[in-house]
Amino acid sequence: MRSSRRRQASFAEKRHLVGLLRAFRDAAAALPDAVVALDDDHRIQWFNSAARTLLGLKYPEDVGGHVTNLLRAPRIVDWLRLGGIDPLTDLPSPGDEAVRLNLRLIRYAADQCLLIARDVSQLMRLEQVRRDFVANVSHELRTPLTVVHGYLDLIEPEQMQEYEPILRELRNQSRRMTQIVEDLLTLSRLEAQNEIPSERVSMRPLLEALRREAVALSLGQHTVGIEIKSTYDLRGSTKDLHSAFSNLVSNAVRYTPAGGRITLRWESGADGGRLSVIDTGQGIPAQHLPRLTERFYRVSTSRSRETGGTGLGLSIVKHVLQLHQGRLEISSEIGVGSTFSCVFGPERLLEPQTLAEIS
Repeated sequence: MRSSRRRQASFAEKRHLVGLLRAFRDAAAALPDAVVALDDDHRIQWFNSAARTLLGLKYPEDVGGHVTNLLRAPRIVDWLRLGGIDPLTDLPSPGDEAVRLNLRLIRYAADQCLLIARDVSQLMRLEQVRRDFVANVSHELRTPLTVVHGYLDLIEPEQMQEYEPILRELRNQSRRMTQIVEDLLTLSRLEAQNEIPSERVSMRPLLEALRREAVALSLGQHTVGIEIKSTYDLRGSTKDLHSAFSNLVSNAVRYTPAGGRITLRWESGADGGRLSVIDTGQGIPAQHLPRLTERFYRVSTSRSRETGGTGLGLSIVKHVLQLHQGRLEISSEIGVGSTFSCVFGPERLLEPQTLAEIS
């Protein structure tokens, strides 16, 4: 009697588990996002109906197949090979290049993971509208600002001493607006870029140039030094990298009190290269660090206005690094200082040139 009850209880439990599994599959099948269950070798175990539309998978032929044999885009293959740690953005759908996808890889067991693809075509179109708007408005503002700035320069404050403070403030604000427009145009250009030049960026001369810029901006109020701990150079865009590093250096000068020290350090190892700008400034509270690269984000509005910052410099740095498959790491301690590090993968490092190559 007890054995019969146990069998009935076991059967009921199994039936309940099967019902839960079916409910889960029905829910996953109804999702608008493509969901693909993969084993540890990235072989397809199951996928929902949205995966047929967005990823071009076929049932039942593709079940058991390796996902990289079916989704052959080099970006997907490289992304999966590296573990799919970060989401893969703005990928054309295999069935329709007008459809743009974001991919995420979520591990839910030791030997199983989910590949999720979301249609972000509408978001990408809205983002393109925003980019075009910013670029067009910036272009339209450039000419009238140039005219205003030119006329202000023609006015001699000495001849109108009662208006001297007003004229000085007008000139400062005109220059600041011009710099904001230039930075917005730079951001628009970077966002529109898909490729960058593959040039040799000689690090020693670049650091020397950055040091001279820092000294000129500092007006002798800071100690500026360089530490070159690697003979390697970088492969990328000299112009864009110089712009990014220069933004970090100018920020360090602006936010480091007089008498402080700024250090430019270049080093490399098996995991890649790292250019760091280290200052002995006031430091940045930890809660602000994740948002520093957002456009116009300010830790202190009043301090940024006093130093003449536009709030766009770190956004430019982030976009330049993304084009070079790099990243920005920020560490800071209140009262001690901050370190902004541009980190590049080993594929971006170049062996030092020989005398024969230079000649």
